[in-house]
Amino acid sequence: MHRKWWVRMLTARSLFKEINEDDDAFRLFCSIAMSGESQGGWENGRIAALVSDPALAPKIARHGADEDKHGRIFRGLMRNRGLEPVPVPADTDYTMLLEQQGIGLAHSRLSRNEPLTDYDVTVYLAHSRVTEQRASEQMKLLRRVFADDPHIGRAVRMISSDEDNHLAYCHEELLRLAAKGQGRQIDQILRRTAHAEIRTYRDVSLAVMEQMGGILRWSKAKSNVLKLGIHALYAYERLGGWRRMTTLRPPAIRNALGGPALRNAPNPTA
Repeated sequence: MHRKWWVRMLTARSLFKEINEDDDAFRLFCSIAMSGESQGGWENGRIAALVSDPALAPKIARHGADEDKHGRIFRGLMRNRGLEPVPVPADTDYTMLLEQQGIGLAHSRLSRNEPLTDYDVTVYLAHSRVTEQRASEQMKLLRRVFADDPHIGRAVRMISSDEDNHLAYCHEELLRLAAKGQGRQIDQILRRTAHAEIRTYRDVSLAVMEQMGGILRWSKAKSNVLKLGIHALYAYERLGGWRRMTTLRPPAIRNALGGPALRNAPNPTA
């Protein structure tokens, strides 16, 4: 098991180093990340404005402020290299692809000035529980990959810490609702969301690899190996790995989003 972990890490290091060393690949990577974070900021901002729970609304607002901050961080990483964002290919837009499957709260719903129902809030929290699991895992990987990079390392450490807080908050809020008798409904929504997420993550990963392969001129053999790895991960998640996204447990970090929304937090890329 230990050896397999190192093989995975060396592969991740090699891929991200290759992306980091090419301006076009790095710009696409950061543009995709920035777009997702910015969408998350808008969504959480709208949800905070529409939710009626006075204790929950500030936490959702804090979540949205963090996502906005992450978008600025990825933009800052590009600007530090004299790069500007590029349009995000539709097949790499993780957030919108999930929405098209009916996962989470649709933008059309959030655009209306109608208070959210209790069910809407549960759907939002379940969606966040699943997607923040993915985000937390991805940022932990990037923390290891860029541990020695003075600029990217600092940025991903900040984002990773925030994602861990977001995940803790989702656990805490869903457990609170489960204690009020919504456990079965929460479990159903979590399962449906997790199954859609792993499919979407597979599809987006394949699309991103296709884009990167074109930019970095990967050989057909290298591209096929990477695609095989993506399909293998999906097989693992389909067979049971998805369960890590649906379990609920009291988080080690309590009241993780209980502080103020720091919309003007310092940018570590500056």
